[in-house]
Amino acid sequence: MSEIGTDGLGALPLRSVDAPAAPPGCRDRLVERARLQWWPTDGGDPATLAEEFLSAHGIDLRDVSRPAVHDPDGVCGAALYLSAAAGARAAGGSPGVPTPVPTVPDLVVVVYGHADRPATPPADRVPGGWWLGDWRDSWTPDAHAGAVAAVRAAIGRGDVYQVNLVGHAAAPYTGDPLPALARLAALPGARYGGTLAGPGWALGCASPETLIALERGRLVTRPIKGTRAATDTGRRELLASAKERAEHIMIVDLERNDLARVARTGSVRVDELFAVRRWCDLWQAESTVSAAPADGLGLAALLRAVCPGGSVTGAPKLAALDRIAALEPVGRGASMGALGWVGDGRIDLGLTIRTAAADAERLHLWAGGGITWGSDPAAEVAEAAAKAAPVRALLTAG
Repeated sequence: MSEIGTDGLGALPLRSVDAPAAPPGCRDRLVERARLQWWPTDGGDPATLAEEFLSAHGIDLRDVSRPAVHDPDGVCGAALYLSAAAGARAAGGSPGVPTPVPTVPDLVVVVYGHADRPATPPADRVPGGWWLGDWRDSWTPDAHAGAVAAVRAAIGRGDVYQVNLVGHAAAPYTGDPLPALARLAALPGARYGGTLAGPGWALGCASPETLIALERGRLVTRPIKGTRAATDTGRRELLASAKERAEHIMIVDLERNDLARVARTGSVRVDELFAVRRWCDLWQAESTVSAAPADGLGLAALLRAVCPGGSVTGAPKLAALDRIAALEPVGRGASMGALGWVGDGRIDLGLTIRTAAADAERLHLWAGGGITWGSDPAAEVAEAAAKAAPVRALLTAG
């Protein structure tokens, strides 16, 4: 675990902060004050460590039910990233196979304060020519289809009801990866578009999905399940699909259960069910589930309740995590976790789908989908490819 305080960062130049969900009105005058980076080998509970680190640096989220006011002159908030493996560990589930990007920490908390002057626009990066090589998938289409069949067999035995399977691909690169990763925020529907970086690693996100947010005093999650091509025919097919609706409602029920564990009794409700929205060239079905936080609910307990997200695990969640660990050949790395912004009275974390990571040599990308008894293996392989295609295209662009 590494922890860097204010003294170690005071000399850094002011740059506009690109963290997903950072307050738009503050981005051009934020300066990094402290940073926590954690890997599982460091030991401890990542959710507790995040809450304690934030509290020690002026962001008190030990009771998110308590109203709080943003201080425009003090600590603004923090970028927070939690990997799927760390979320599984905090929830008591299997973390899965090892990550293909071990340089990326499994927990990152970056605390920002307000500077007394606006940040200067970042200087143009030293031109060196951006080149991205061919993507190499960690499993073949046949292997992916075989994993889908294995999940269907597990459903047939009654072991699980639904499992989300995720594939991984990597491509070598030369040049600076940050401009390429930053371009992902421009993808249509990227509600959590932005980047986060550290020594030897960087993340770029184009996620449309809210894992957990605190909005007007209520906890909100917006699970996405169900995908079709963004055509008139695709929209009609999605709305008419019994398979997609059943898969979606199963995850809505899971999210209701997750929130109920940390909510005021009787306050959980479904505000919107199976709304069809667009992300790039795809229609996707999204619901909104909300609840009033229980008195005394802290960030650590909230993260343990909702991570990893139900839409990228399955139901029951812990049984699905066991199946994922047995079937996926490569760890989920930077994907299927949480990334966003937290502050006094504010939580806004996206689910890291449509997310890429860079180490010193390669870009890494993940994509997948939920498997039910009604899933067709070939269609599931095609759906994962369709989700990855816009991200691959934008990363390739020079």
